Amino acid sequence: MLESKSKMWVVYALLSALFAALTSIFAKVGIENVNSNLATAIRTVVVLVMAWGIVFLTGKQGGLSDIGNKSWLFLILSGTATGLSWLFYYKALQLGDASKVIPVDKFSVVISIVLAFVILGETLTAKTIIGGVFITLGTFVLIL
Repeated sequence: MLESKSKMWVVYALLSALFAALTSIFAKVGIENVNSNLATAIRTVVVLVMAWGIVFLTGKQGGLSDIGNKSWLFLILSGTATGLSWLFYYKALQLGDASKVIPVDKFSVVISIVLAFVILGETLTAKTIIGGVFITLGTFVLIL
């Protein structure tokens, strides 16, 4: 296990990747003969119940009043982007092979790197650029 608490983000990121992979496979099986929008709505309800359940189990619901207007705006925008992403993702999974849809969806990594540079002003390192190029090339190799 990682010794430093500051390195725990790696563990959480790897768990996120694992569950994202399972999400894709479970979704592909689950949307067979189900409208993709209906499937997305069902998935969203499950996520909603889980997220609020964790909020209440950890006693963090009182923090709602501490959220500022800017945070509300960007959380709402993020939720909207997530919803649209899920709707398009499920439709793509329903129409295409998971082995091709998933890499294209994960191209969001490269788009996020570019947006982090442009919008957030994050630094682009040679390592980040090279990794982004490899992800881009890998995406195209997998979908061709």
